[in-house]
Amino acid sequence: MTASPLTDRLLRSWVRCRRRAWLDQWGEPARRQWNAHRTLALNDQFRSFQALLPRKPGRGDAACLAGEPGVVGLRLKGAGPAGLELEAHPALLERVSGASRWGDYAYWPVLARQGRRVTREHRLVLALWGRLLAVYQQAAVPQGLVLAGEGRALQRERLSLHSGLQQQLDDSLVKLAADLASSSPPPLVSDRKKCTLCSWRGFCDQEAAATGHLSEVSGIGGKRRELLLEVGIGSLGALAQADPGVLASKLAVHGEQHREIAAELVAQARVQQGGQPQRLQAAPALPELASARGCLLYDIESDPDARDDFLHGFVLVERAADGSWPGELDGCRYRPLLALHEHGEGRLWLRLERFLNRYPGWTVLHFGETEAIGLTRLAQRQGASESTVRELRSRLVDVHMRLKRSWRLPVGSYGLKTVASWLGFAWSQKGVDGARCLLWWRQWRQWRHEPGPRGRASRYQLERIFRYNRDDSLATWVVVRWLLDKDS
Repeated sequence: MTASPLTDRLLRSWVRCRRRAWLDQWGEPARRQWNAHRTLALNDQFRSFQALLPRKPGRGDAACLAGEPGVVGLRLKGAGPAGLELEAHPALLERVSGASRWGDYAYWPVLARQGRRVTREHRLVLALWGRLLAVYQQAAVPQGLVLAGEGRALQRERLSLHSGLQQQLDDSLVKLAADLASSSPPPLVSDRKKCTLCSWRGFCDQEAAATGHLSEVSGIGGKRRELLLEVGIGSLGALAQADPGVLASKLAVHGEQHREIAAELVAQARVQQGGQPQRLQAAPALPELASARGCLLYDIESDPDARDDFLHGFVLVERAADGSWPGELDGCRYRPLLALHEHGEGRLWLRLERFLNRYPGWTVLHFGETEAIGLTRLAQRQGASESTVRELRSRLVDVHMRLKRSWRLPVGSYGLKTVASWLGFAWSQKGVDGARCLLWWRQWRQWRHEPGPRGRASRYQLERIFRYNRDDSLATWVVVRWLLDKDS
């Protein structure tokens, strides 16, 4: 492999996943899939920087020379440990008091984070920026700044770029260079839950399926995979052939919880290997629908970082006169309720309560616990009586929980997309997920009052959000119908 500079972007990728960094450098671009997470991160970064700076930042060395309060567009280069060539593009430099080659001021690097805490990735990237900036401005950079949020809620955290962090950076750069020098990518990570955020997910999914990677077995994360590898089980096929009792005894030394789960893991691997679902209990999965006149399919779209449930969507499903439930829901009514900040939570609860009261006794079906938690907490915050909250909880039925209680499926995940796709459902918008839906929501909020093309585009974004939300409910119904058909 030809040597090339180690960049801050490669370092970010490597901290998240060694394999990802190698693929970023050497992978076939055509195998890479776009996802919304980087765009969301850049959107958050832009809003944080807007809240920090009094005006638009300057660009390049000329802006540094002029002493601009903020500077973007700099490419910093330098030498790293063992003669490694380094290159970085700091997202933002902020002017601070001090002295540099430009005069009686200096700069420090600024990084915008997502999530609720500063991570190793943030620390190492900021350390790299600080190291190269110190050489560039001929002045030490003892600290960097980490931002989160926007407006009045902007959080500022100073991060010391101390010698210990610099040593961690050196160690990481040497290991990154060694990984990139290899002719083949590092192995798949043990815990692949975070792979949903990666543009190489599809490529790695294919390899995981082809090799029978243990992460393909539902219920196995990084820790359990390590334990299974310790006892000589390295693939889905090996797990399917294992004796549950023997495996339980071997795992017991690591804790009772691992001994108890052994039989479940073996059974799940066998179902996935055989390709046929296995019934776990004879009782109906959804007895609430036996005599119901109708039901509501409920799905929430959320901005988790802002803790904002911005859309509550319902699909109305009525029973036919002959008592049968519909198969396809193309003609069923869809009711989206937007939660706008300017309207307040009280108004949202009032609308939701009125809507639910129009269908007394109708079961509210949702996939996963998010909807039940979000709705009941909203009701409690708005002062709903104990009887109201109790009645609300009695109507909410988690299809995901009932499915796992009643059936073992030949799928690597019991998430809605995996299960509904296995049952033949296809979302009307290809490649759409919750992250892209959130991106559309933020764009709609930003552009909805603008005239011209952006305003028209924002209306289209809202329509796409509604379509995605409705599709999630239709996918839930596919699972419900399968359960009903199996119980009939």
